[in-house]
Amino acid sequence: MKYTYFGIGAYPVEYNRRIHGPYDPARFYGKPDTPFGQVKIGELPAWLSRRSLNPVAMSRAASRGYWRWFHKYVAVRYGTAAPYVQFAVGLSALFYCINYKSIRLHSQAKYH
Repeated sequence: MKYTYFGIGAYPVEYNRRIHGPYDPARFYGKPDTPFGQVKIGELPAWLSRRSLNPVAMSRAASRGYWRWFHKYVAVRYGTAAPYVQFAVGLSALFYCINYKSIRLHSQAKYH
């Protein structure tokens, strides 16, 4: 018997091998809901209340996002430089946010 802590390393409860076939980490196996792009402003609080704030659920959502990105840009037959450019831009944005405190002071300098 395999023990899992907090659901880490286990299949989602909604996954059924007979119905869904082979497990795909990029797919959500829960009950389908309204996509975020189709939610009206008035329905937004109810839509947000249906989201799970459990850390395991959030890590699974991040994992699904990673696997969707991986299948779309990295694991393709004829790859391009897109994943490398996306990684470089993301890293640049991260370091800009980290160093923003020192960068913003440079805007006060007067050179003329």
